[in-house]
Amino acid sequence: MRYKQVLKLTDIQFRRSTGVKRPTFNKMLEILDIAYQEKKSRGGRPSKLKVVEMLLMTLEYLREYRTYFQIGVNYGVSESSAYKHIIWVEDVLIKSKEFRLPGKKALYGDDIEITLIDVTESPIQKPKKKAT
Repeated sequence: MRYKQVLKLTDIQFRRSTGVKRPTFNKMLEILDIAYQEKKSRGGRPSKLKVVEMLLMTLEYLREYRTYFQIGVNYGVSESSAYKHIIWVEDVLIKSKEFRLPGKKALYGDDIEITLIDVTESPIQKPKKKAT
């Protein structure tokens, strides 16, 4: 399994591979394990993937910008299943409030601790050529 290979990496290699430090990864895994147990206590079909694989899949998606199809092929699940797992992991981590960025109100204070820069691409309209 892929997660066994990643977990054997040194701390520096682990950070380069996943984008997070090992203690952060372990904290994410704790939160996800609790949420998964709650989710499955209500019944339902068990997942084909383990929670650690879902987390690695999400980190791969966020770090490498790969498609759900490519990630699904690597983990042996369908494209829609990869999408559902990644969305679930993101939602659980956001709801835990451990991994949230501060809102706009936090920036209004005197002390700015975090500055975010939006580097997304935005389309522009090309100037029209003049007929000569």
